[in-house]
Amino acid sequence: MIMHPFIAEFIGTTILLLLGAGVVANVKLKKTIAEAQNPWILITSAWGFAVFVGVFISAQSSGAHLNPAVTVGLAMAGKFSWSLVPMYFGAQLLGAMLGSWLAYLTYIDHYKATKDEDAVRSTFCTGPAIRNIKNNLFSEGIGTFILVFGALFIVSPNIEIAGTEVENFGLGALDALPIGIVVWVIGIALGGTTGYAINPARDFGPRLIYQMLPRKNKNADWSYAWVPIVGPFIGGSIAGLLYSIIAHF
Repeated sequence: MIMHPFIAEFIGTTILLLLGAGVVANVKLKKTIAEAQNPWILITSAWGFAVFVGVFISAQSSGAHLNPAVTVGLAMAGKFSWSLVPMYFGAQLLGAMLGSWLAYLTYIDHYKATKDEDAVRSTFCTGPAIRNIKNNLFSEGIGTFILVFGALFIVSPNIEIAGTEVENFGLGALDALPIGIVVWVIGIALGGTTGYAINPARDFGPRLIYQMLPRKNKNADWSYAWVPIVGPFIGGSIAGLLYSIIAHF
């Protein structure tokens, strides 16, 4: 089924955050079935498969970027029309907000049972293991660079959107599993420093939802919130530029 690109990005990102935020809630909140399991293995594996599901559903309609840093990286590489970037950003942010809110509703009783506010916040957005802003920024940048650079070599042109001059690239359906594996290995190898947002919408949208929750003592940590936004944009942009340079040789 072919959907409007906005709808596809919105639905794909919603599913990505529902499943991704859901697994973090499953291992971080009190009295869940998976509370005693190894959290990082479950989290990174589930985020990889969440990407796979979101990409598979939305690929034919939008290219399944599901990530503003991917959108910018593809545009920087000349593989995506800049005119579509704002629409994609809006769909991705709204989808991330809805997905995290649905995960919250799914685990609402466990949120009520959890008094550790840091654990609650971590189910919505990322935070550094060691707070060192320049290093945290680098970690988010390098992780996103690997994601976008890898995607540019893995995926093929798969959609054309009416009114654009450039054939649009995305994380196509046949390449959904390899992209999910890339996200998984980034988490296993590089995600231990910041929780690897590697996606501005994935972090900012759920952080907004957390800020709106009726919880006492909540702290959305807005002083750090710019890092998982700026870092991925830098990493994705560099990946796109480097790919465009290599492609000319």
